[in-house]
Amino acid sequence: MPVSPNLSEIVTTTLRNRSGTVADDVTKNNGLLSRLNSRGKKKPVSGGRTIVQEIQYAENSTFRRYSGYDILNVQPSDVITAAEYDLKQAAVAVSMSGLEQLQNSGEDAVLDLLEQRIENAEKTLKNNIALDCYSDGTADGGRQIGGLQLLISTSPTSGTVGGISRATWGFWRNQKFSASADGGAAASTANIQSYMNRLYMSCVRGSDSPDLVVADNNFFRLYWESLQAIQRITSADKGMAGFQSLQY
Repeated sequence: MPVSPNLSEIVTTTLRNRSGTVADDVTKNNGLLSRLNSRGKKKPVSGGRTIVQEIQYAENSTFRRYSGYDILNVQPSDVITAAEYDLKQAAVAVSMSGLEQLQNSGEDAVLDLLEQRIENAEKTLKNNIALDCYSDGTADGGRQIGGLQLLISTSPTSGTVGGISRATWGFWRNQKFSASADGGAAASTANIQSYMNRLYMSCVRGSDSPDLVVADNNFFRLYWESLQAIQRITSADKGMAGFQSLQY
């Protein structure tokens, strides 16, 4: 027997009604995305061949101090360029055969099979997009979102990101600090704050400074334990051995 002729409409309609929740949950399910969203750094793209982000990469070279009728430099300055990124797509398929639809109906249906598959697809989407946010963008033949490993390199003088060479252009290089190579010793609870301070100061530019530190379990634990010596429990019924979130 052929499958139900309106099956695709069932799946499509259900997903359409839930799509707003999925988009919101993807942001809230990831600390990095949530912070970017709360700081107004999420920029929707309506279309286009690629994603182009304008950048002010240099200061105006005509600045000079003068007196009276000194000749001023009025030559134009090239101070704006742009990084260009390819659009990336991700999908999770949800399907249900006519036989499954028939079997999973009426009083014998303990759980709604289609509903469960959609819920699983949503979790799969959220988990993988969250993973991509920290990736180097090479998975699936380069179809993956370029995450932090692509944007921030431990070799900041090499590689190309957004069409701009870090080897050629110093303004496009990220800061990096290696505990052993730059600090002289492996990271520990005794030196983690000093190392973080050094990297933080190298990232300050005018009024711009980092407002989020993303860490794996090891570095989070070291920083956490470095704070516990000065931790004070102010409420007996809320006393904890540590904090769920930390402030630097």
